[in-house]
Amino acid sequence: MKRTDNAKLLNVLGGGVERPPPIWLMRQAGRYLPEYRALREKAGSFWTMAMTPEHAAEATLQPIVRFGLDAAILFSDIMVVPYALGSEVSYEEGVGPSLAPVGEVGTLERDERVWSRKLAPVYEALRLVRARLDGSRALLGFAGAPWTLATYMAEGRGSQDQRAAKLWGYRDPKGFAAFLDVIGNCVAQHLIGQLGAGADAVQLFDSWASGLPESCFASWVVEPTKRIVDEVRRSRPEAKIIGFPRGATLKGYEAFVEQTGVDALSLDTAVPLSWATQIFGGKVTIQGNLDPIALLAGGDALKKAVAHVLDATKGIPHIFNLGHGVLPETPMEHVAQLVEQVRSDR
Repeated sequence: MKRTDNAKLLNVLGGGVERPPPIWLMRQAGRYLPEYRALREKAGSFWTMAMTPEHAAEATLQPIVRFGLDAAILFSDIMVVPYALGSEVSYEEGVGPSLAPVGEVGTLERDERVWSRKLAPVYEALRLVRARLDGSRALLGFAGAPWTLATYMAEGRGSQDQRAAKLWGYRDPKGFAAFLDVIGNCVAQHLIGQLGAGADAVQLFDSWASGLPESCFASWVVEPTKRIVDEVRRSRPEAKIIGFPRGATLKGYEAFVEQTGVDALSLDTAVPLSWATQIFGGKVTIQGNLDPIALLAGGDALKKAVAHVLDATKGIPHIFNLGHGVLPETPMEHVAQLVEQVRSDR
């Protein structure tokens, strides 16, 4: 089905106000769904599932079919960009991605034709979803932001303190800036490719943006994001971009909005909505920020938490979402309860 301007989420990204607000959930395609687990078993591995267009399209649509959410976000992974840049990516159950650590920029693949070829399965999956998706629902693409991808690539895996990337940045600022530039170029082209394949909007995940000194946040999070936004808009002036600098300080969130040019700001669970609506209401669309553990808890705790988010965001452009992703052990009934409560809001 062709994309449409009737999608509620696209109206909100354009500055409109919808009641009830549009709702989608980070990691809405995931292990909490039995149909996802069955597909994962059929695929044999997470990476195979993500890089096989038919599997990725099916996983993308599963939560739409079950819950009728307002947006489908492509089932993929942030590690596709390191893969395009030449890294061999593997996944260990319960551990996450692993790859050979990168210590110099010269080892990275810079040929955009190679990037496009290696990322072609992602774009084909988007085209498959676009053809099947109800036109009243938006289709979202995404990518990891340069800083977060750099932390994985420098360390060779996820880490709690992002030590390898920080040390590189402190010891060799010019070399690390060049590293972020190459990653950012690939991210920008990947987002442009997704928009060309049918995505209505894209989200940049900077999952490891917390715990950075102010100057490092400016250089490693804000500046690379601004360059990506500018590059995407040169190719796609109408592009809608959601930024998610997870765990940033309140001052960091303000700088991110003021300097990057994103259309929407996704908030983590710790951000006070009273502050966010006062600072950003009317300036940028707000997305978030229900605690995923409240969703896991369900019942009255979930009801109260959802009501708080809805009450705090009345009258401003708001996309209902979580402060991070759906936890694998979340009961499906709790997601259904969440969607029903949001949809009943007036």
